Amino acid sequence: MTDRRIALLSEDAQDLQLLEQGAEILIRFSVPYDLQHISAHLTPQRLHDYAVKAQKDGIAVIIAAARGAAHLSGAIASLTTLPVIGVPLESSLSGMDSLLATVQMPAGIPVATMAIGLAGIKNACFFAVQILALNDTALQMQLIDYRRRLRDEVVEKGERLREHGYQLYPER
Repeated sequence: MTDRRIALLSEDAQDLQLLEQGAEILIRFSVPYDLQHISAHLTPQRLHDYAVKAQKDGIAVIIAAARGAAHLSGAIASLTTLPVIGVPLESSLSGMDSLLATVQMPAGIPVATMAIGLAGIKNACFFAVQILALNDTALQMQLIDYRRRLRDEVVEKGERLREHGYQLYPER
């Protein structure tokens, strides 16, 4: 188990439930995390203080989820050299505004951007685990085993489909 943590940040308290679903992935891999509600616009000093202290506090990767103007990930990335993963969330424009705000960063202030919504949160957590696994052989082996299980599930479902046919496939 690693002692370095993943930060899961949300600008909106209603999005904490989405981040908790991502946290389940971190728990599966025994990766500690820090779940926070921080707003780039409403609590800028708190965001600043968190970002500049994050590395000293044991944070290794920061995942920031936001909707609309979605400045959280960019604001964090401008204040730290830690890897920042941005997750755009659904908004009144189906998340496209969030996506563009997250992905359009100036050169030198990178934000790795995931898909919109829950799939993006889950992939951000997997990506963060992969980053930690670069220096953690045990964690790397857990990821390899997880991927093997995913592959085995697909093969098994394919065999059932071939055996039962599409019309009788049990998981339709």
